[in-house]
Amino acid sequence: MRVGVLVSGSGRNLQALLDAEAAGRLGRARIAVVVSNQPGVLALERAARAEKPTAVVPHRGQPSRQAFEDALLAALAPHGVELVVLAGFMRILTGHFLGRFPDRVVNIHPALLPSFPGVDAQGQALAHGVKITGCTVHLVDEGTDTGPILAQAAVPVLPEDDHGALARRILAEELRLLPAVVAELSQGRLVREGRRAWIRP
Repeated sequence: MRVGVLVSGSGRNLQALLDAEAAGRLGRARIAVVVSNQPGVLALERAARAEKPTAVVPHRGQPSRQAFEDALLAALAPHGVELVVLAGFMRILTGHFLGRFPDRVVNIHPALLPSFPGVDAQGQALAHGVKITGCTVHLVDEGTDTGPILAQAAVPVLPEDDHGALARRILAEELRLLPAVVAELSQGRLVREGRRAWIRP
């Protein structure tokens, strides 16, 4: 399964995918291309070090969201991408893009969805005083972190936690969970029934 990874920043989850592939832990998945909407980000350097093709598709300056998504699709197309992974990609995708990859776009989010969607999920968890948060891998739909949940990992919120400490512990679970889910998806184990989705054993 040829994977296109969309990024916007440092690429820590991308690095976890690259490391898993290098170690033979990504199942039948192979990272085919890394595409960023921001030039000059560390994620692109990580991809280049792993000798992966890269592309930059800026969202700024595009005449419309559809034009931006058409440019993303054009960057993915030459690489035969079958699965799209959003690894810190900070743009909402519309049905125009998602329709090209039905049930084949996944995202990692630093909260136990449906709690705390959107930006700064860690800060939201601290502000609400929850005792448990975590991370979620989900299929992407047209909402903000509203797609069917595939896998979750729980992380305790400790009394002494500040934003940085909590974010680091959640990230550690993200780096484990995302490659594991991609590996399972590469085996064709996705089951979808209405709003529910899961990976069969």
